[in-house]
Amino acid sequence: MSAIFKPSANFLARFSLAAVGIVLGGSLLVLWGYWRTPYAQGLQEEIVQPVFFDHRHHVVDDLVDCRYCHFNAERGASAGIPSTEMCLNCHSQIWNKSPKLEPVRRSYFTGTPIEWNRVHQLPDFAYFNHSIHVNKGIGCVTCHGRIDQMAAVTKVNSLQMSWCLECHRNPAPNLRPRDQITSMTWQPPSDPAAARLLAAELTKSYDVHSRTSCTTCHR
Repeated sequence: MSAIFKPSANFLARFSLAAVGIVLGGSLLVLWGYWRTPYAQGLQEEIVQPVFFDHRHHVVDDLVDCRYCHFNAERGASAGIPSTEMCLNCHSQIWNKSPKLEPVRRSYFTGTPIEWNRVHQLPDFAYFNHSIHVNKGIGCVTCHGRIDQMAAVTKVNSLQMSWCLECHRNPAPNLRPRDQITSMTWQPPSDPAAARLLAAELTKSYDVHSRTSCTTCHR
């Protein structure tokens, strides 16, 4: 009785399995690489808001502190977003007839909150608390970039797990004095020895430790 499959079928079977494995593995590798690109992460992409708000003008020209609008950054998990009434603290008298502020006026008179668009959207399984970072000496610019140079806010850092862990493993170089938390231009001493000494002092003063346990962010 003749064989159903020729000896060459063994080679073809092995080759087919290897080819499928290579294609699947390659596809996963390509997708993984794509997900880590700035394009896939939406970095440097301007987030359009219902009201045009130029951070450059408010931060640089008017010297508005980050915590005036993001009032909860030192006290809670969410930094908070400005209410319509907060905007009108200034704009009831300044630019109060500007067409650009029509959504603010409409929100006030209708009692409908302004629906600001998120810049960062962490997954539900990741826990993040603004207050612990701010009170431990992590500045706004560390995560959010040079807001004072943005007409429209863009996402500067991915906030992916690998990015966060880089700081959590060794937070000392990212620490700054608490009175410089909102400064966009503060820099550690240019002398490396002085910079290390300041980092060590802040680490001890603020009781900062490396945090790499899964339960730190996944609770």
